Amino acid sequence: MKNNILFSKKSFFFIFLFFFSLLINQYYANRGIFPIDSFLVFDAAYNVISGNHPFRDYWLITGPFLDYIQAFFFLIFGVNWFSYVLHASLLNMALTLFSFYFFLKIGVNNFYAFIYSLGVSILAYPPIGTPFIDSHSIIFCIMSLYSLSLGILLKKNLFWFLTPIFLVFSFFSKQIPSPYITLLFFIVTVICFFFIKNITKKNLLYLLSGIIFSFILILSIFLINQIPAKNFLIQYIFYPFSLGEERINKFNFDFKNLVAQFKFIYFALIPLVIATFFLFRKNKNINENNEFIVSLIFLISVVIFIYTQLLTKNQVFIFFLIPIAAAYSQAYVVKYFNKKYLIYFILIIFIFSTTKYHIRFNHHKKFMELANVNFNLAEDASKLDKRLSGLKWITPHYPENPKYEINLLIDIKNFLLAINEEKIIITDYQFFSSILDNKFASPNKWYDGLSIPSKQSKYYKFHKDFFLKKIKTDKIKYMYFIGKKKHTMNFFHEMTFENGCIVVKNINELLTEFNLNQCDEIL
Repeated sequence: MKNNILFSKKSFFFIFLFFFSLLINQYYANRGIFPIDSFLVFDAAYNVISGNHPFRDYWLITGPFLDYIQAFFFLIFGVNWFSYVLHASLLNMALTLFSFYFFLKIGVNNFYAFIYSLGVSILAYPPIGTPFIDSHSIIFCIMSLYSLSLGILLKKNLFWFLTPIFLVFSFFSKQIPSPYITLLFFIVTVICFFFIKNITKKNLLYLLSGIIFSFILILSIFLINQIPAKNFLIQYIFYPFSLGEERINKFNFDFKNLVAQFKFIYFALIPLVIATFFLFRKNKNINENNEFIVSLIFLISVVIFIYTQLLTKNQVFIFFLIPIAAAYSQAYVVKYFNKKYLIYFILIIFIFSTTKYHIRFNHHKKFMELANVNFNLAEDASKLDKRLSGLKWITPHYPENPKYEINLLIDIKNFLLAINEEKIIITDYQFFSSILDNKFASPNKWYDGLSIPSKQSKYYKFHKDFFLKKIKTDKIKYMYFIGKKKHTMNFFHEMTFENGCIVVKNINELLTEFNLNQCDEIL
């Protein structure tokens, strides 16, 4: 009877988390946008289903995994805002349910596993809402962390098989933090196999099978879509590595960056650190202490996540580590100390920080630069196009007059629909190719100071040749830039055509036309 009650309670928690993690992301994704981040994958996925592929047809320095997965969602559910957000919502759900399962397996009871998983669902994807490279990358790393830990604790080969798959998904979402996590896992696996001997040859066989499966999957995508290996290496490995090397050299360790903004993550980890220390002192024979190894893997992983978060120089998006750290801490405190004051400390940190960051990042949309806007002014985005139905349009560009921004974009849409010549669209509003059914992919996935090599970069010429070849191959007659003029002209300054053949015309305050008909050098 008791087992039936427990099963029913666990099932209820599982079903609740399933729907809550989906719906909370669907809701907050519809409340305002930051165009360059919110639409980063929208047109890219449309490009894929139109026959244009990353590295081959458009320059890409971040992971192609999101483009292909979103293309699949578009094929199944249609090219629309709902299916776009659903992609992120399902990953939020997958992380939440995996967290619930993992928390139970490390010893957290049903109720606390439920509330900590609830915290994960609130803080993981809803601050961004739409598919986002950084979020995908770290979420898959955490799933690989869960999988490796369960492989060690439960001796189940399935988790050994899944671990490298999650890491590959992470790497092809964004280059970091997966290489650091992979190195950590490699060291742990070698030590466990050769010295501690708590990993069997069968475990390693499944691990190798996961690696081979991942390799075949990626190789198949490259071969089927004829993606040149050289393009991939330059765009995704060598050029981004040069940017990362520069950031690492300029990395500044200061109190605010390293400590203050992550303080609640550290607070949530304190009981786990104490428990791990005393666990090691109590039983130094770690041959018999897999819990110590699992704890150590997590603590080192958190250091890696914080370090790579600082390297991105982006808004902090890893606060969902707080409920995960709280769950780890509670599991170890209950198992090895059972001190109520430590449990109360964990709960206070968890509840306060989850509420705080929910209000700041979900309700006020700080990550989307919308902290001070009046959401009551938001416009129905279906006025711009029915495919954006469900989105309440308000952006940092026109926070006090989203209706004016919508009207500008409607004018641009109507203007471009009347242009029958071959054209490419370059913009932060990366949905125009989709709503115009424009089959010509822009030579770049997006345009900013990082995605385009500067003239000082040794990859500048390679990028320019790639850009001009794309225009020539597709016989492009017009380029249309949609966005603020400063942003437009800064890009164009980097892509100067030597003979000054381009005729520039301002259509409205957001739209600039570049007529290439006189450019013999590329046409």
